[in-house]
Amino acid sequence: MNFSQKLLNKLIEKEFTLVESMKDEALLAKRIAKEIPKKVFLLTADGPQCVKFVESSNEIIYTPCKVLSVSSTSEEVFNELGATDIALISNDSNEYLGFLTYEVFSKYLLNEYRRAQAYLNTILQTIDESCTVIDDEANVLYWTKGAEKIFSVKEKDIIGQPITKFFNTERLEILNTLRDGTSLYHSQHHARKNLVVMINSNPIYFNEEIIGAVVSETDITSQILLNNELYMTSEKLFSLEEEVRKTSPSVNPFSYIKGNSPALKKTLEIASKAATTNAGVLIYGESGVGKELFAKAIHNLREPESAPFVAINCGAIPSGLFESEIFGYEKGAFSGANQKGKKGKVELAKNGTLFLDEIGEMPMDMQVKILRLLQEKKFYTVGGTKELEVDFRVVAATNRDLKELINEGKFREDLYYRLNVVNFKVPPLRERLEDIIELTHYFLYELSVKYNRPIHGISQAVMQSLLQHSWPGNIRELKNVIERLVAFSENGEIRIDDLPVDMERIPQSTAADNDVPQAYQPASDEKLSLNEQLKIYEKDIILKELGKADGNKLLCAKNLEITRATLYNRMNKLGIKL
Repeated sequence: MNFSQKLLNKLIEKEFTLVESMKDEALLAKRIAKEIPKKVFLLTADGPQCVKFVESSNEIIYTPCKVLSVSSTSEEVFNELGATDIALISNDSNEYLGFLTYEVFSKYLLNEYRRAQAYLNTILQTIDESCTVIDDEANVLYWTKGAEKIFSVKEKDIIGQPITKFFNTERLEILNTLRDGTSLYHSQHHARKNLVVMINSNPIYFNEEIIGAVVSETDITSQILLNNELYMTSEKLFSLEEEVRKTSPSVNPFSYIKGNSPALKKTLEIASKAATTNAGVLIYGESGVGKELFAKAIHNLREPESAPFVAINCGAIPSGLFESEIFGYEKGAFSGANQKGKKGKVELAKNGTLFLDEIGEMPMDMQVKILRLLQEKKFYTVGGTKELEVDFRVVAATNRDLKELINEGKFREDLYYRLNVVNFKVPPLRERLEDIIELTHYFLYELSVKYNRPIHGISQAVMQSLLQHSWPGNIRELKNVIERLVAFSENGEIRIDDLPVDMERIPQSTAADNDVPQAYQPASDEKLSLNEQLKIYEKDIILKELGKADGNKLLCAKNLEITRATLYNRMNKLGIKL
């Protein structure tokens, strides 16, 4: 049973009687009187009629009535009842279930409207954010407590009044939404001289027409001030840390790993405990999270300062050269070999740490030899006849699921258990968003020194864009992005336009005030990315179609076979003034 059926079953009155058509009105009057208080319907050739006997005038009143299906929509019921005041309701088998009057249905609709208003008013009274709703004449319909707090205007003073009576028209983003149908999401907006808000806005559509607009705003002024203070503090902290490291050789090696998120702190705690033993350590983590940084910190904490740290990237060495790279070779061991021979990574790691990065990529035939090396700490060089003995600690890292590789027959189970004495996972950057701000400021200062480009700060729009990115390349990707921003910076300003093209930009609302050219043709020698060129051509197509439609956006959208909302969204993103 659908919603319409449930609704009509709930509203219909079932106390009724059906009477076959009869010519004798006296008999009909008696039948009507007998059925009181039931409603009587006379079935005639022209359709059913509701009949009522008026005793004072001794006459029968006939009222034609419609027959509606129990699955009729509310709109269909309302339209039919408006014409006849009463209707019989039938099921799919054409059986009469009851009747419904215009009065009963109207009272139901009024009650539902009041219920909806109660829900809406409670929602608006509950939320902390500022929320404003205006009608098509810019009169304020709703004004929340959050709006009262931010703008210091009471609800009783502003409701029903034009919003332009209280605020400067140029700073009212909601008017742009009402006029142009544009939407904003997480846009930074200067609502007043000393007030910056994060704004969301949407037009309200009814019957294909804009009848109003709604905007929600969150005060982020204090966050911006704190962000700037954090940047200046981070600069000072970075300088102090570098000075401490230079003068204090006993500094904790894990201090080089930046971040204070709970996930990172838990990982650092496990890694620190692992560093107090000589046990093998297996580090899990996606590419770019800093697994080698953890490995070096463990090495520095449990080995003397002179102990070597030798790293091997198992995914970067061709399989044919793997054995000679790890174990070394004797002079003349094979064609093209160094005539003096060469020490392998294992021998170079003597009395230190051997770091096996991307261990999941190691060829199967080498895994057997590495297992023997780890068990006996003895090996032969390629072409050598003398067994060499070496002592070292091993740390391995991988971005693969080793157990899955074992099941696929691509990794030895015995080697896995030899390496997996202590293990931990370095969390990806998307799972510790709190660290993005600290890492951003750290890299900003570090790279501004490298490029000799003093940076005055970073805008909230850029920071929000960084926070919303998923960071598939993790910290390595973040550092590369910051390096790009610093390299492209001008006069100490980080610009949101310098973010990589694949990153979503959180727009500054003030950008809408700038003049945007109606069309743009790149110079023949100007190099533009594919994404930039596509935007230029898309903008040109929309402008041409708007010209053909004499500015009629509904007609333009139909010609382009898109919705009007999509057209407004694309125009807003491409900077086309409406």
